[in-house]
Amino acid sequence: MIDAILVLNAGSSSIKFSVFVQRNGGLDLALRGQVEGLFTSAHFVAKKADGAIISEKSWGDAFQLGHAGAIDHLRQFLRESRGGMKLVGVGHRVAHGGMKYFEPVRVDKNVLTELEHIIPLVPLHQPHNLAPIKLVLEKMPDVPQVAAFDTGFHHTSPELAQMIALPRELTEAGVRRYGFHGLSYEYIASVLPERAPRAAGGKTIVLHLGNGSSMCALDACKSVATTMGFSALDGLPMGTRCGELDPGVILFLLDDKKMDVRALEKLLYKESGLLGVSGISSDVRELLQSEDPRAKLALELYIYRIGRELGSLAAALGGLDAIVFTAGIGENAVSIRERVCRDAAWLGVELDATANKKPDKSGLITRAQSRVAAWVLSTNEELMIAQHTLHVLGLKHLKEESRMAA
Repeated sequence: MIDAILVLNAGSSSIKFSVFVQRNGGLDLALRGQVEGLFTSAHFVAKKADGAIISEKSWGDAFQLGHAGAIDHLRQFLRESRGGMKLVGVGHRVAHGGMKYFEPVRVDKNVLTELEHIIPLVPLHQPHNLAPIKLVLEKMPDVPQVAAFDTGFHHTSPELAQMIALPRELTEAGVRRYGFHGLSYEYIASVLPERAPRAAGGKTIVLHLGNGSSMCALDACKSVATTMGFSALDGLPMGTRCGELDPGVILFLLDDKKMDVRALEKLLYKESGLLGVSGISSDVRELLQSEDPRAKLALELYIYRIGRELGSLAAALGGLDAIVFTAGIGENAVSIRERVCRDAAWLGVELDATANKKPDKSGLITRAQSRVAAWVLSTNEELMIAQHTLHVLGLKHLKEESRMAA
């Protein structure tokens, strides 16, 4: 039997899963898939590592599967399709570790209770992240579980970088800058020594650009500053999230527009960002194809804000040696990378337009003489969680990079 780790990433309406197996001292992806439409029209799909579909099921429009039903179906699927794999642990992506949990941790009922106490800090993500943990504890109590936190990587940031200028009692109550996308940044930091040694040992800014977007300043692969703060609303404008916002706007909306908290939450999380500015879509691919001037304006604002944050993070680092593009937009949107790099020429970025259009295996997209190198590197948060799970459970030492990332 081959040891296998199940990785779960649960949201409000979907659960994404990956199964990794240990082979030759590394971790290989065996299966991946998702259950989407948990409360509308649930649909399950599982694929091999090469993308071939091996199982698929739909429940129809009137059936609400929920997280419990999804976990039950996934358990049944894994029992029937394990093919010589032995499940030795389950790793979970958890949005927030609060002020106590920075490192991945084995989860029992006591830890789960403490993580539930953090829900007020991140109410739209934490409950859904924790739902499968609770279900696995109930239905598979003998299978150990590990929580890996999206906030943990930024714990190395200086205290000043984590502070918000509010009364001390609020800071001590947890109102501070935490930062997110930490598992993505941690993965990039883990592969930099092999892929880009100069970036690994120097001052690097990683741009995690996706439907949720943020940036992180790394000094010798340690986080020293990031664009997201107390919540995942801060920093760059995103698909549907506003990004950085003057708190006075909140007071205006509460007082003058008579909006309540739930209406504000919907506005800031679901109706703003690229969707709000364009009035068309939250998808960068659609905006890039659109002739509508509102789509152009939304993209211009996105790129402008990236440029501003790039300068701010370079100041926090006290210099800049490299930038790294990752995540869905960062890895695939050629024109976005081009415009960001052109705007960063003042920092010493000299783009190689040919390399940018079709990056080779190295991922380098700047000219040889560029003072600041730019790279395109794929992130792999699921693999990072799987590695943490094995490490916490004492099954192997955490490796910097598995064969899958090559």
